[in-house]
Amino acid sequence: MTEAKGQERNRGRGRAYGVLSALPYAVMALVALADVASGPGGGLLPLASLGPAFAGLVGSWRRTAWIGGIAMALCSLLAVDDGQLGERRGYTALICVLGVTATGIAAAVMRGRRDAELASVRSIAEVAQRVLLRPVPRSAGPLRVAVSYTSAVAEARIGGDLYEVVASPGGIRVIIGDVQGKGLDAVETAALVLGAFREAAHDEPELLGLSRRLERAVDRDLHGEKFVTALLAEVRGGGSEVTFLNFGHPAPMLVRPDGSAHFPRPPQYALPLGLGVHGAEGPEPYTVDFAPGDQILLYTDGVTEARDRAGDFYPLGDRASLLKDPDPEAALKELRADLVHHAAGPLHDDAAMLLLRHRHEDPSGTAPPFVPSAPS
Repeated sequence: MTEAKGQERNRGRGRAYGVLSALPYAVMALVALADVASGPGGGLLPLASLGPAFAGLVGSWRRTAWIGGIAMALCSLLAVDDGQLGERRGYTALICVLGVTATGIAAAVMRGRRDAELASVRSIAEVAQRVLLRPVPRSAGPLRVAVSYTSAVAEARIGGDLYEVVASPGGIRVIIGDVQGKGLDAVETAALVLGAFREAAHDEPELLGLSRRLERAVDRDLHGEKFVTALLAEVRGGGSEVTFLNFGHPAPMLVRPDGSAHFPRPPQYALPLGLGVHGAEGPEPYTVDFAPGDQILLYTDGVTEARDRAGDFYPLGDRASLLKDPDPEAALKELRADLVHHAAGPLHDDAAMLLLRHRHEDPSGTAPPFVPSAPS
C-alpha cells in the first residue's frame, strides 16, 4: 500500500473515532429533546442509557463511567420534569442507565486488555520483520538498490515473499523468492531460506555452490508439499554482467537506458527449492550484459498476477517507463503505486520488488537519459 493510501486510511480512522466519540453526547441530547417534546407520557427516559451504551465502543472505562454519570444526571432531571422521580417508571429508567453503564465499563476493560495484547503482538511482529526482512543496502558495489514489499494480508508487513542483498567476497549476491502458501508457515519457511542464503552467500566462492548449499538446506528442512520459487543473482567486480540461477521463478525485467524492457529467461527451468527430492536437475546459470545505466527489476508473481476489475494481469513490461526517476527508491515507489492502482484495491498475493540499478553518472553529474519504448 502506498504511503498516501496509508495516510488516507489513518485520516479515515481518525474521522471514525471522532464520530464514535461524539455519538454518546449526541444521542443523549436527542433523547432529552424528544422526551421534553413528547411530555410525561412519552416513556423515553430509559433511552438515556444509549449514551453509556455507545460510550463503550471507544475510549477507556473511565470515559464510559463519566458518560454513565452524565446519563444518570440527565435521566434524573428528565424524571423531575416529567413528574416521575420517585415513581416506579423513574426508578426503572435509572436502573436501566446504571445497568448499561456497568456493562459498558466491563466491555471497555476487556477491550483495553485486548488492545494491549494486540499492541504487544504488533511489537513482536515489528521485531520479526526487522530480523526476517532486514533493510537492504541502498548501494552495494556498482549497484544502487531499492526494495518494495506489499503484503496481501491486511495490516501485515511480512508474508511469504523474501529478498536479500549480500556483499560477499564473491560479489554482490541477491535472492528474491516466493514461498508456497500463506500465513505463519510461509513466514517460517521464508526465515529458513533467508538464513541459509545469508550464511552461504559469504562462504561459497561460486554462485552454483551457493545454490547447491541452499538446495540442501531447504530439502532437509522442508516437509510435505512445501516449496519456494527463487531467483539468485550475482554481480561481480565492476558489474559488466549479471549471472542468474532460476528455481522456477518469474524472469527478471532488464531495462536498458533507452527504456527497452527485456525478460531474460534461463536455458531451462529448474524445479523450485524444496522439490529436489524429485530428482530433477538443478538450474543452469545464464549471464546477461549489465552496463552502466541499466537496471534490473526482480519481483514475485504477486506483481505480474495482480488483476484489475476486468481480470487483466498487470502489464509489467509496459510499465518500464515508470522506472525513469533518477532516484531508484522514488522510481520503485511510483511503480508500486501504479500496481496498487491497477488492482483497484488490496492485492490478493504478496508482492515484492527489488530494483538493481547500475550506477553511472556523466561528467555533468546526471543520470543517462531514459527514453520509454515498447517492451521486447
